[in-house]
Amino acid sequence: MPCQLGLEPLGGRIPAKLPAPIALIPLRSPLDAQRPTAIALGSFDGLHRGHRRVIEAIASGGPSGQAVPTVVSFWPHPREVLYGDTRLRLDLPEEKLELLAPLGIRQLVLVPFNRQLAALSPESFVEQVLVGQLQASCIAVGDNFRFGAGRSGDSAALARIAAGLGVRVSVLPMLWDGAERVSSSRIRRALAAADLGEAKRLLQRPYAFSGLVVQGRGLGRQLGWPTANLQVDGRKFLPQEGVYAAWAWVGAQRWAAVMNLGPQPTVDPTAPSSVEVHLLNFQQQLLGESLRVEPLAWIRSQQRFQNVQALSDQIGRDAELARQICQSQAELEQAD
Repeated sequence: MPCQLGLEPLGGRIPAKLPAPIALIPLRSPLDAQRPTAIALGSFDGLHRGHRRVIEAIASGGPSGQAVPTVVSFWPHPREVLYGDTRLRLDLPEEKLELLAPLGIRQLVLVPFNRQLAALSPESFVEQVLVGQLQASCIAVGDNFRFGAGRSGDSAALARIAAGLGVRVSVLPMLWDGAERVSSSRIRRALAAADLGEAKRLLQRPYAFSGLVVQGRGLGRQLGWPTANLQVDGRKFLPQEGVYAAWAWVGAQRWAAVMNLGPQPTVDPTAPSSVEVHLLNFQQQLLGESLRVEPLAWIRSQQRFQNVQALSDQIGRDAELARQICQSQAELEQAD
């Protein structure tokens, strides 16, 4: 049966200030890229303030103004190929397209990272990929950029090699915030601690993720709290497990919601972690739809209750608190 969501009158849809629709930029391989290019080169995971400074350096299209402003990243992450490390992303490529368009970027080029590419010397990488394939007229990087076999090349080497080929390189210093630099790792730490306010401050936008609503086992419905069970891309970095107040976006409409992220210790202790979202005062079917979730505030950690009635009562308290948090947030937005 399709999942019927949220029958409790606990707040419902709350108006949002919707941005104008964004025309997505294309995602291309190096062989399909528009050329010549003005390149911002790096991972840019999260597109935080430091990343944006690098991108701004090439957004005008290089010295001639005619080059295509381009972000070039590697996929998958080099550490996944070289060391087997799992690297969860703050932004998946499809999400990054929407974020890059307002910055003046006209294409995102993902360079397939494999052991053959990893074996290239810094000189070969610049000559074959950046200049040969992408016809770079200018390049911008952060001063911590490393590349080439064994990470043997740095930003100074890139500037030297590119200069010999007639390509200008801009090296942007790291951006510091207090005693620590702004970094993707710092944002991940904030999310892992459920500090959504700090993550938002560093990202300069709310953290969010999307998922496909799939058929669940109906446990939420049995408790009186039907939920949308989300299938989230396994490469996406998710915040600390727990119960959250959240916004849930259904198309262009925003709904107050309460989200459970993690296991179900009361009803099924052996089940794997999951993402379940109850939209408040929502009575439409969402099975098969995409849902965008913006966690607003961490309410409590996972806990095991003596029985399902005690769990249902607690969900009711969680939902009421989530409604209040969402309402307060909406009022703050309307006052701005």
